Amino acid sequence: MQTTRTESTSRRQFLATSSAASAALAFPGVTQAAGRSDKLRIGLIGCGGRGTGAAAQALTADSNVELHAMGDVFQTQIESSQQSLKKQFEKDPARVNVAESRKFTGLDAYQKVLQSGVDLVVLTTPGGFRPFHLRAAIEAGKHVFCEKPMGVDPAGIRSVLESTKLAKEKNLAIRAGFNFRFESPYRAAMQRVHDGAIGDIVSIYSTRMSNRLARFDGVRKPEQTDLEWQLRNWHHFVWLSGDFILEVTAHSIDKIAWAMRDVPPAKCHASGARHQATVGDAWDQWDVTYEWDNGVMAVLKTRYQNGCHNEHRDVLIGTKGKCELGWGSAKITGALNWRYEGEKPVSHQVEHDELFADLRAGKTPNDGQRMAQSTMMGVMGRMSAYTGKEVTWDFAMKSKLATMPEKLTWDMKLPELKPAEPGRTPLV
Repeated sequence: MQTTRTESTSRRQFLATSSAASAALAFPGVTQAAGRSDKLRIGLIGCGGRGTGAAAQALTADSNVELHAMGDVFQTQIESSQQSLKKQFEKDPARVNVAESRKFTGLDAYQKVLQSGVDLVVLTTPGGFRPFHLRAAIEAGKHVFCEKPMGVDPAGIRSVLESTKLAKEKNLAIRAGFNFRFESPYRAAMQRVHDGAIGDIVSIYSTRMSNRLARFDGVRKPEQTDLEWQLRNWHHFVWLSGDFILEVTAHSIDKIAWAMRDVPPAKCHASGARHQATVGDAWDQWDVTYEWDNGVMAVLKTRYQNGCHNEHRDVLIGTKGKCELGWGSAKITGALNWRYEGEKPVSHQVEHDELFADLRAGKTPNDGQRMAQSTMMGVMGRMSAYTGKEVTWDFAMKSKLATMPEKLTWDMKLPELKPAEPGRTPLV
């Protein structure tokens, strides 16, 4: 499993250049002559809860699609996901058309899914795998739905940027799983903010605080190798999840980036700690301050601990007022007073609906640049908190930090993981 580590310096915005609105263009290799009409075959790589949900949303988004292949390192994940999807689509069973020969397990399962005749892949494994799965999918000529985080270290983000560039060259779509960009209240509010409703943004306050995230108990069974134990408890291990600042708080970071028109911050400084976590090397609390060249400062507060104050909101403060985003809500106060009162379709569904509508129209949306930059903001915040050092954007983008092993085998020995210690952990 190799990870491309060359850095892309391109910041051009992708514009669809195709003038043909045919299914053959939208879905390479899918033609009537091939006997498949315009049916789109979907491959699912990563069959956990988010993967199952994303697959269901993809199958709901278009009237002529089928789930064609599934891949995961564990067979039980595939079986559970397939049964769940069959139940959801029991009135239209042809949607879940995964023969036993197209269910692939193991560390190379993603490669077999890509070779199974699919047109679009849903990438929903732990984030550490994302960069090379994305690269393999684009090289194989597949459209991609790419769940967050898009990487867990600078080396991975540089690979994602290279894949983004390659996707543009090959006219392939990349849809990012930052679903809040498809949340109707947030879209309406952010459009008004960008149109000047609160004047110039001067600061941002963003929070994501909830109870301790303990989906996996971390208990190691006697027969488990180092790799199997960590894969089955991937939330707790930074090389797999990127820590909770990337696995969960990435959405809040992406909203900050969105408010700042996807211009990266110049630098950040951060603090944090490990309080209630007992497994692996992940933390459960961070405070990050991002600064831009124009003087704007964004403060991100995120914590996952029991018995503490919970909060999830974003406050954009401008020279003429402020905008507040909450769970499914948005309002602006100041020179303009406004509150969102429209419909609220599920943003996870909308992101797929719009992707497939674009593909049917011969368009290939590419979210790669912004999704990579938002993820890198999380990476640099974690780097700063872990080391206790200020981190600039330029340093982070050139950092040699690479946490993903070059090659994975089931019997490999993984080093004993120790949580970072600010002031002692080196900035690489």
